[in-house]
Amino acid sequence: MSSRLPSSEFAARLDAIRGSLADTDADAAIWFDAVNIEYLSGFNHVQTERPVALVVTDDRVELVVPRLEYERASEIPRVDRIRSYFDYPSGDPMGTVVETLRELEVGRVAADMDGAPGTMGYHGAELSASLEVVEQSWADRMRWEKTDAEVTCIRESIRWANLGHQYLVDFTEVGAHPITVSQRASMEASRAMLDTLGDRYAVRTRGSGPVRAGYISGAQTARPHGFTPNEHLAEGDVIITGATANVDGYHSELERTMFLGDPSDEDEYYFELMCEAQEIAIDALGPDVPIDYVDHMVWEYFEEQGVSNLAQHHVGHNIGLGAHEPPYIDRGWADHCADPVTDHTESDADVGVGQVYTIEPGLYTETAGYRHSDTVLVTESGTETLTYFPRDIESNTIRV
Repeated sequence: MSSRLPSSEFAARLDAIRGSLADTDADAAIWFDAVNIEYLSGFNHVQTERPVALVVTDDRVELVVPRLEYERASEIPRVDRIRSYFDYPSGDPMGTVVETLRELEVGRVAADMDGAPGTMGYHGAELSASLEVVEQSWADRMRWEKTDAEVTCIRESIRWANLGHQYLVDFTEVGAHPITVSQRASMEASRAMLDTLGDRYAVRTRGSGPVRAGYISGAQTARPHGFTPNEHLAEGDVIITGATANVDGYHSELERTMFLGDPSDEDEYYFELMCEAQEIAIDALGPDVPIDYVDHMVWEYFEEQGVSNLAQHHVGHNIGLGAHEPPYIDRGWADHCADPVTDHTESDADVGVGQVYTIEPGLYTETAGYRHSDTVLVTESGTETLTYFPRDIESNTIRV
């Protein structure tokens, strides 16, 4: 299974962008968002106070980077020219961007935003102060549907996420600290991934491994975004796990509700409700289905069971280069698409073939939370659940 996107993917993406550009009266398109820059060019970077800009015309691809990124950017084969500024604030990021565009004889530019985002204290001029700017969200929308090559990367991510998750289970025991269990599981799975892939691994790490596996436990599970508590695991703890792996920038999501020791009657009750809600969502998902319908079906089930007050978030979201990407499986999605500000079409309110979703309805009581998350691909005939760690309560009970 491939762990790296082929160059043909980027060629196809740039061709599509140039097709969109040709339908406008703009002379070039520009991106400041780090994820979209990676999607279109293959240049990955951490978005900081030092802006990076990608410029695409009908025959050129150019990058503007801070001096410290120049050598890495120079390794990208599909970029025709790289311009750099020294740093921020001593350098002039937006001045360099404007100079680059003017050298390309650009008078009107289609931009993902009107200048670089205010990340980590950056404050700079708007692009529209120097050039005529029209908004575009072409790359954002292209990322919704994954190609076969992208799905292959997500499948590979799932392979290693599953291993990291299994290590979590293997290392979990009464008296262990959840932080050290998470670190150990992530390290062992990352080591196996790197040893297996060798030079096929596409470098994305900076001080951490390619596999991340961990969990929250005890009362923190009652909070969907709870933190790992500074307490040792005890018999009777509810645990919500999470595992993913970075494969050439692509992610998956695997989460399970687990029990350290025999679950209580209350645990079993909410666990089964949660599992049924997830099955309802996966069954409802499919090509051309209204996206908000999936969330409605789960909500109606929660209302029938009298537990809608225990739900705190929507059913799921798309996943790929970003851990969270639109579309969102939310009851408000159709209204969101209908808002002219979003620039969505009517068909954007429906599920599309090639979209990859996390399906993760959850229930949260005052003392514990219950949530599985699986990564699901929409196919022409329905769906395929890509994650495969068992979902039943017996498989998710760690015996003590």
